[in-house]
Amino acid sequence: MGRRAELAFLAEVFDQARKQAAAAVLLGGEAGVGKSRLLSRFAEQAEQDGAHVIVGGCVELSTEGLAYAPFTAALRQLVREMGAADVAAMLPEGAARDLARLLPEFGEPSGDTETESARARLFEQILTLLERLAERRPVVLIIEDIHWADRSSRDLIAFLSRNLRAVPLLMVMTYRSDELNRTHPLRPVLAQLARVEGVSRIEVPRLSQDEVAEQMAGILGRTPEFARVDKVFERTEGIPLFVEAMVDCDGDYAFPESLHDLILGSVERLPEETQRVLRIAAAGGIRVGHELLATVSGLSDVDLENALRPAVASNVMQVADGGAYAFRHALIREAVHDELLPGEHARMHARYAEAIGGNRGLVPPGRAAIEMAHHWFSARDDLWALVSAWEAAEKAANAFAYTEQIQLLERVLTLWDKVPDAAERIDADHTTVLERASEAAYAAADIDRCMKFAKGALSELDEATAPERVAELLVRLVNCKVQKGKDGTLEDLRKAERLVPLPSETRAMVLSRLGTLLMLGDHVIEGTAVTQEALRVARAVGDECQEADLLINLALGHSISGDLHSTLATNRRAQAIGARHKSGRVVLRALANNVDALENLGRSEDAAELAAEGEKLAKEYGRYRDSGVFIANNRAEALDSLGRWDEALAVVKRALAMDPSVRNRWHLTRTRAAILLARGEVDAAKDDLVEIGALSDRLEEWTQEWTHNTRLALGWHLLVGDPMTALDKAEAALISPPWSRKAMLGWRLLAQIHRVCDAAAPVSPDRVQALRTRADELATSMNTDGPVSEMFRLECFGDFIGAAEGWLHLNRPYARAKALFHATATVTDRDLITEWLRESRATATDLGAAPLIAQVDLVARRSGISLSSTPTAEETNLLTPRELEVLRLVAEGKSNRDIAAQLSISAKTASVHVSNIIAKLGVSTRGEATATAHRLSLLT
Repeated sequence: MGRRAELAFLAEVFDQARKQAAAAVLLGGEAGVGKSRLLSRFAEQAEQDGAHVIVGGCVELSTEGLAYAPFTAALRQLVREMGAADVAAMLPEGAARDLARLLPEFGEPSGDTETESARARLFEQILTLLERLAERRPVVLIIEDIHWADRSSRDLIAFLSRNLRAVPLLMVMTYRSDELNRTHPLRPVLAQLARVEGVSRIEVPRLSQDEVAEQMAGILGRTPEFARVDKVFERTEGIPLFVEAMVDCDGDYAFPESLHDLILGSVERLPEETQRVLRIAAAGGIRVGHELLATVSGLSDVDLENALRPAVASNVMQVADGGAYAFRHALIREAVHDELLPGEHARMHARYAEAIGGNRGLVPPGRAAIEMAHHWFSARDDLWALVSAWEAAEKAANAFAYTEQIQLLERVLTLWDKVPDAAERIDADHTTVLERASEAAYAAADIDRCMKFAKGALSELDEATAPERVAELLVRLVNCKVQKGKDGTLEDLRKAERLVPLPSETRAMVLSRLGTLLMLGDHVIEGTAVTQEALRVARAVGDECQEADLLINLALGHSISGDLHSTLATNRRAQAIGARHKSGRVVLRALANNVDALENLGRSEDAAELAAEGEKLAKEYGRYRDSGVFIANNRAEALDSLGRWDEALAVVKRALAMDPSVRNRWHLTRTRAAILLARGEVDAAKDDLVEIGALSDRLEEWTQEWTHNTRLALGWHLLVGDPMTALDKAEAALISPPWSRKAMLGWRLLAQIHRVCDAAAPVSPDRVQALRTRADELATSMNTDGPVSEMFRLECFGDFIGAAEGWLHLNRPYARAKALFHATATVTDRDLITEWLRESRATATDLGAAPLIAQVDLVARRSGISLSSTPTAEETNLLTPRELEVLRLVAEGKSNRDIAAQLSISAKTASVHVSNIIAKLGVSTRGEATATAHRLSLLT
C-alpha cells in the first residue's frame, strides 16, 4: 500500500521496454522502506502479463570477494526452470563452458587461459543469454541490494545497462540509498548509469501518515485509533518495516527507545533457545542452509526445527528454497548479529569455517572457499584467514572475478607478516603473491594497481637469479604503459630480451611483444628479425597459437612495408591456425588486420563486409569488447571512405558504449573526429581531438598514431581559420618526423600538409615555399602500395584530375568531391569548372560536409557560376535582402560583432537579423541555418 505511483511507473517502463527496447530502473530507498515488497508485487503483475521474471540478489559476502552472486542466482533459477542443456543451447557453441565457472551444472569450465579477455567474454555470454531469452518472451531481470554488489557484478550490471538494446527486457536494481556515503563504490556506478539512455532512477519514499494508518489497518484487521497512528508514525517516520515491528509490540504500545531495540523486539519475545539459534544463524549470513546450521549449532534436525519454528511463525525467519532459512529482512539479521559478544562472534565464525572446511557440500557449489575466507577473517584467525584467502583468490580467478581476486590477494599481503610460515602454508613466496596480484589487476583493466604490484615484485627479485620472472614482469609493465599511453616501452622490452638470451617460451613471449612494438614504431627490419627468431622458438616447442600470433606480426611488417598482398596471405594462414585451435583471439586479430589491408588496397566495400563478419564472429567468441571493438573501428573507417558517414558514426557510438580499452577508445575517437571535421562540427571535433591528444605537444611513441593525430590537428586548424598555426605544426612535422612507412598514412598526411600550404601561402609565401620543398624531398623517399596511396600521391603533386578519377573508381565520394574542387583551380574551361563544382557541392550536401559546401559556394559566387536549378519564388522571397546579406556572413563564420562592423549596423541589430533568419528557416542554430541556406541555394 502507498506504492501505487511506483507500481504504475514500473509497469509503464516495462510496457515501453516490451514495445521499443530494453530499459533499466535503479530503485533506491532506505532500509525497510519496502523495496523488496514493491518488486514482489510488480513481479507478480509482470508474470501475469506473460513476462519471464528472473531474480538474483547481492549478499553482504559479495563485499568480501563473493563474485557474481546475483547472476549465479539468476543462472541457477534458469537451470531449475529449463535445464542446463536448454540454457547452453541458447549460447554459441562451447560458450556455456564459461558459465561453468559460475555454476557447475554447465560442465567443465573452458581451459582458456587468456585472462586479458576472459572476463569480457563472460560478460558477452551473459548478454547473449539474456538477449536470447528476451527473443522468446519479455524478460524482467531483478537484482536486489546492489549496494552490496562486488566489483565484478557492478561492472557486469553497467555493461548490460549499456548494451542491452533492441530486446524486450527490463532490468530492475534495488539499493539502500541511506548506505551510499561519499566513498561508497556504488555511487560512481549510479552516476554513470544515470547518463545511459534507457536507464531511469526512482526513490521509494517513506509512507505518509495516512498510508501508515492504512498499513496498520491491514495488519490489525481494523481501523486503528488516531492516537496510536500518530505515535507509530512519529516513532517510525513512515518506514514500513518499523511500522510492522511497532504494531507487533504488546497491546499497550510500550514503544522501544531506539529503532535497534524496535527491530530486536520481535526477536526478544521468542523463546531463549530460539534466540540462541538465531544468533548462530546471524553469523552465517542472511540465508543459511539447514544442514550447515544444524552442524554449527550442534542440534539434531528435530531440535533445530523446533527451535526455529517460533521464529518462522513470528515472521522473523522464513523458509527459503533449497532447504535453507532466511531472515525476513537484512536489518533483522544485522541487529541480531550485532548482539553477539566479541568472543561469541569469533567462536561462531570459526565454527562456521570449520564446518564448511569439513564438508564443503554444506554451502552452494563454488562458495566454500570464499565462505571459509570470510568466516576465518571474521574469527580473527590470521593463519587460516591467510590460507583461506589464498585459496579463495584462486577460485575467484577461475571465475574471471579478477577484482575480487585482487581483494583477496591484498588480504594475503596484509596478513603476511602476522604469519611467520606464510610461504610454507600456501606454497608460494611473497613475490609470487605480488605477481598474481599484478596479473589479476591487468586482467581487470586496473592498470595503476597492476603497475604497483609489478614494481613491488620487481623490487624483490634479483635479475641474476630470476631472470625469466623479471622479464615476464617487464613485459607486463610494457603492456600497462601501452594502455596508459606512456613511453619507454621499447627500452623495457630490450632489457627483458637481454635477460633471457637462450631459446625458451619466455624469450619467445618477450620477442613477440618486442616485434609487435618495433613494427608499430616503423622499425620493420628489426621487428621482422625479432619476430622470425620468436617464430623459430614457437615452432620448436610446438606452440601453434604462438606461431599464429607471430605470423600476424610478420603480416603487420608486410603491411607497413607496402606488401599488402603478402599481408593478406600471411594473416589468412594465421587465421586458419586460430580456427583449427578454436582460438578466437588469433582468428579475430588476423581478420582485423586483413580488414585494414583491404581498406588500404581501396577495397572498402570488401573491408566493410569482412569487418561485419568479424564483428559477428567476435560476438560468437564472446570477444566483442576487445577484438570486436577493434574490428568495429576498422568497419567505421571503411564506411567513412565509402561516404556512409551516419553508419560509421553509429558503429563508433555502439563500440564506445562497450567501454573499450584506452587505445581502442582513441582509435574510435579518431575515426569520429575525422567525420566531425569534414562536417564542420567544431566543438564536438575539438572535444575528440583533445581526448586523443592531437592538439597537445605530446609525441606519440607509435608512428601510426602520431601520423593520424598530426593530420587531424592540421585539419582542425584549417577548419577554424588558423592556417598559420597549421603551418607551424606542418613545419614541425617535417623536422625529423616519426614518419610512418605505411604508404597510405604517409601520403595522406603529406597531402594534408600541401593543403596547409595552399591556405597559408597568401600570408607567408616564403615559409610555404620552404615547406613545399621539404615535403617534395620527403616524397622522393616514399613509395606507394596500392591505389589509395597512389591517389594521395597524385594530390601531393597537384594532379587533382587524376586523383578525382581514381577516387571515382574506388567509390570514395568525399575524396572525389574534394579532388574535383581543387581541380577547378587547375583548368580554365568554365563549363568544366561548373560541372565539377556542381558535383562536388551535390556530394558535400549529401554528406553534410558544410566546410566543403562553403568553399564551393565561395568559388562559385566569385566566378559568377550558378550551382543549382532556379529556386522557387517562395524560397527566393523567404528572406529580405538585408537578411540574405547577414546570412552570407553567418555562413562565413562571422560573429554578430563582425557582421555589424561589415554592414555598418549595431551588434544588437545584427543579433535581431540572425534571430529572424533562424526563425524563418525553422532551425535552431547558426550552423543549421547555414546548411539550410545551402540546401535552398539562398546564397548563390
